[in-house]
Amino acid sequence: MTTTVVLADDHPIFRDGLHRTLDEAEGFKVLAAGASAEEAIALVGTHQPDIAILDLSMPGGGLQATRQIAAMANPPFIAILTVSENSSDVADTLEAGATGYIVKGVTGSELISSLRSIAAGEGFVSPGLASRVLRAMSNDSGTSKDSEALQDLTHREEEILRRVAKGMSNREIAEELNLQEKTVKHYMTAILSKLHARNRVEAALIAHDAWSKQE
Repeated sequence: MTTTVVLADDHPIFRDGLHRTLDEAEGFKVLAAGASAEEAIALVGTHQPDIAILDLSMPGGGLQATRQIAAMANPPFIAILTVSENSSDVADTLEAGATGYIVKGVTGSELISSLRSIAAGEGFVSPGLASRVLRAMSNDSGTSKDSEALQDLTHREEEILRRVAKGMSNREIAEELNLQEKTVKHYMTAILSKLHARNRVEAALIAHDAWSKQE
């Protein structure tokens, strides 16, 4: 199955390199590339890709593009690819509707692996940023409130969430717990509902926050 992509970055050399990396990767096809938020929004509307990869600091702003793309009738998964490691940027883009946040400087193989997780709807935040995002979210009363819902999780749901918090994919969790991948997805739906989380990244942050306080 081919994952279609629209990408937007205002640095031509980086944009062209990213384009080549995706073209050479198995299972990805770049449909179009732009250099601004305005172009990104238009290209997504025209091509209806599976993933939109957006630079945060491009003209018009990646955050604004994320908000508008996420509000479309049938939005793609949104991956932010940026140099910023600012925790507020991560929190803001996830709140706006991004599924993943990738810091530039990753290897090609790491990027492809991250995008595969995002394409599966599993979400991704670059390693090392989670703790900073947790601190940024600590002032959000909803985080502490939702963390109380962890007590409502079944033993199996907690097992799965602990692995999600470690960055494991549904497939990896299924293999480790000897479950069907679709069963893990079913559990994740229940977990997100109980935690009032928009996606698995937010669920992982809620869990990480609560469990770290217990240690």
